[in-house]
Amino acid sequence: MKKTLISVAVAAIVSTPLVSFAQQAEQSADEKADERIQVIGSRLSVRTATEGSAPVDIISGEDLVASGFTETAKALQYAVPSFNFPTSSITDGSDAVRPASLRGLSPDHTLVLINGKRRHSSALVHLNGTTGRGSSNVDLNAIPISAIKRIEVLRDGASAQYGSDAIAGVINIVLKDNPQGGDVSLSVGQTYEGDGEQVKLHGSFGVNLNDRGAIVFSGEYHDKGSTNRAGLDPRQQYPTLPNGDLDPREDTFNRKNHHVGDAEFENTGLFYNANYQVGTGELYSFGGYSKRTTKSGAFYRRALDNRNVIEIYPHGFLPTLAPETTDVSLAAGYKFDIGEWFADASVVYGKSEFNYRLENSLNASMGPNSPTNFDTGTLIHDEMNASFELSRFFKFYNYSDLAVAFGVSYRDNAYQIQAGEPASYQDGGYDNRPAGSQGFTGFHPDSEVDESRNNTGIYVELENQLTENFQWAAAMRFEDYSDFGSNTSWKLSGRYAITDEFAVRATANTGFRAPSVQQLYFTNISTLFVNRNGELVPEQSGTFNNLSNVARELQVGALQPEESQSLSLGAVWNGHNGWSVTVDAFQIQIDDRIILSSSLIPADSPAVADALLVAGADNARFFINAVDTTTRGLDVVVAKQLDLDQWGQLKVQAAYGYNKTSIDAVNLPTILDGLQDKLFDNVERTRMTRSVPQNSGTLSFTHDYNKLKTHMAFSYFGDYVLENNAGVQTTFGGKVIVDASVLYQATDALGVRVGAQNLFDTYPDKQLPENQFNGIFMYPNTNAPFGFNGGYYYAELNYRF
Repeated sequence: MKKTLISVAVAAIVSTPLVSFAQQAEQSADEKADERIQVIGSRLSVRTATEGSAPVDIISGEDLVASGFTETAKALQYAVPSFNFPTSSITDGSDAVRPASLRGLSPDHTLVLINGKRRHSSALVHLNGTTGRGSSNVDLNAIPISAIKRIEVLRDGASAQYGSDAIAGVINIVLKDNPQGGDVSLSVGQTYEGDGEQVKLHGSFGVNLNDRGAIVFSGEYHDKGSTNRAGLDPRQQYPTLPNGDLDPREDTFNRKNHHVGDAEFENTGLFYNANYQVGTGELYSFGGYSKRTTKSGAFYRRALDNRNVIEIYPHGFLPTLAPETTDVSLAAGYKFDIGEWFADASVVYGKSEFNYRLENSLNASMGPNSPTNFDTGTLIHDEMNASFELSRFFKFYNYSDLAVAFGVSYRDNAYQIQAGEPASYQDGGYDNRPAGSQGFTGFHPDSEVDESRNNTGIYVELENQLTENFQWAAAMRFEDYSDFGSNTSWKLSGRYAITDEFAVRATANTGFRAPSVQQLYFTNISTLFVNRNGELVPEQSGTFNNLSNVARELQVGALQPEESQSLSLGAVWNGHNGWSVTVDAFQIQIDDRIILSSSLIPADSPAVADALLVAGADNARFFINAVDTTTRGLDVVVAKQLDLDQWGQLKVQAAYGYNKTSIDAVNLPTILDGLQDKLFDNVERTRMTRSVPQNSGTLSFTHDYNKLKTHMAFSYFGDYVLENNAGVQTTFGGKVIVDASVLYQATDALGVRVGAQNLFDTYPDKQLPENQFNGIFMYPNTNAPFGFNGGYYYAELNYRF
């Protein structure tokens, strides 16, 4: 029996969760009994749902589908208040792969697992004004909702357990494993404004493999139209006529020339999850393929603009970024017994490819002969993880069981930048016009890299139910990296049941996040034309990695890991009649956070001037360990299930999250001392500390009555602050978003759902007039927590077999 429990635990990277309001909403009591032993964070597998020492949210796949959201990350945002997935527009590649974060920290402070195995991150680096500027994150939307059995969110530092990146917490996506049956759904909808049309077809089915295993295939096709909330452009569009009059076409020009809203995309995803009994062991494998083509706008180039060639675009043009994003993953492993020990050996490979493409553009320096479509380059990140783990139970104090696990892991990361086609970056010399493709300048051959790094980790974990009331756990991990050295992290946790209904729990841990290969090796050097005293002057500008001459001359030094110290203290109460309440407070201190600096120019200091001269560059920005921060917060979860007799059942769930980040210090190399306000200005300070709502929460009601299931949710997104380069701060007030849906289960197999997201058509506050760019950007185009599309209504047809 114990071997069986260990097998299940190790396979899923087990943990005991707190009661999850999402789990309660959809699962029966029998299902909960099965699920409770397969959750991240702990290795003891004989627990009830609220006996964990750290907070875990569980969101079932049925909950994700029932929310009506068509994107995995969006559905998770509305289920877990501490998870933030803001909307951005006109942010280059970030329009296609949006950043997401946990507990107000950076997107790359959250580790993502699939079936307990590390998931590769996107090749994209967020370079514009979004949350987590300078980071790369896992693209959750590359994983179809139809493939997901449940999502487990561990809201606690876990680097000692799982390795780098788990400073804010861990998201574990568990794939469907049903040996038979399946489902298929068709969803359609659009915004109240009549745009943003969506069609999504998704489903899954399981195949029994001779009663020795199963394989589940899942897939989706998702086509989404763009939304546009841009204001009208009041500026002069055409060159003034020779007689000084305005061109008469000014009166008929369509002044809604910008695209400020969600990008258009087409996404296809296929996943599988398989297991098969071989002797006393089990072979397992899972993986997937996702391809997405996105289209979003840059800034409009007016007909009179010197970035336009009037022979090609007589009315001006809107460059369209059309990147193609491809994610591939494959995992295989074998679980088996070695005497009293249970072993798990696995290899996981993942690859992210981000191909920048431009449509409806030109290279103005090539004149009328310029092409209008460009391949501007490709970013590639691939990752291979191999691990071997042993675990078992030992008899311990007072005949309790001590769960022991230790293992070794090896990871190899590689990063490539492939140059764009020559026309995307070359200077054609036409009429002193700006060089490079408009909207996104192509990667120059000088920017090409093909680098890799590897690391080896050794870890041990202990966990024990010492007495009937007291449970403790400890973990330690040592990792050695090929590029910056080693790191050791640890974790201690405990839970004490004061009464049968009330318990307290606490954790203390250190953590780390190794600089990603994207941050180590990303570089983009391009020629930009800058107005100097009324004359357009070409300048070599861009992002330089830490291997560059600029970084070397400024003695920036090699990037080092970010290190954290975390504490949490919580309480759990299981009352009578189905009540449960959990409250968890936390503090996370992070030293040497990596930032992407603003651009330095020769005038900033003699040292900078000398470094740029040696590098042959006119200005530069780079990644640097520069900031120490402290984040404090509170998470509250309340759940209640009411039996209404002949009126069915009502489930009530509430959750609240609070987080506040403060900057403790800005540390720079001696040669850059005095440039703190330049390298880490107020714009970046505000982005790091206030661009994410400090308060967020949800309150939802689900009523089951015969063939009807109604759902209503109230989601609160608190105020947040953005700052522009002129030093003007804007506070956007908190808003409540209401979602509602009705499901009619016509038969056991067939169901129809209709619903509305943002039922009352709520928009964020408008920007201050001085931030609206001539009235075009009425709403914040970065970091809007619930977007600025207004209401959305949809219908869905579900069939189970």
